[in-house]
Amino acid sequence: MLSAPVVRGEQKIESVQIRKPKSGELRGLSLHDLLKFDVDCCRQVLPRVTMPPLLAHEIDELDPSDLIALAGELGNFFLPAGMRPESQPA
Repeated sequence: MLSAPVVRGEQKIESVQIRKPKSGELRGLSLHDLLKFDVDCCRQVLPRVTMPPLLAHEIDELDPSDLIALAGELGNFFLPAGMRPESQPA
């Protein structure tokens, strides 16, 4: 659940799911920067893996706590399977 919904026209997006990225969706990104929650890196990859897909300008407008939550969820995919927490929609 997002702490502040994303408004797209008349639609309010109140929760976002992140799916595990495929290697090709990480093309052009530094995994090191991604794991450091680099905002520019997150801004590039989140539109590729969010459902509904968030647009870059919508990511720019996210509440900082929502951006950190989404980045953390994305980072969990890089942990070994036994170390991953259970996923919940942001």
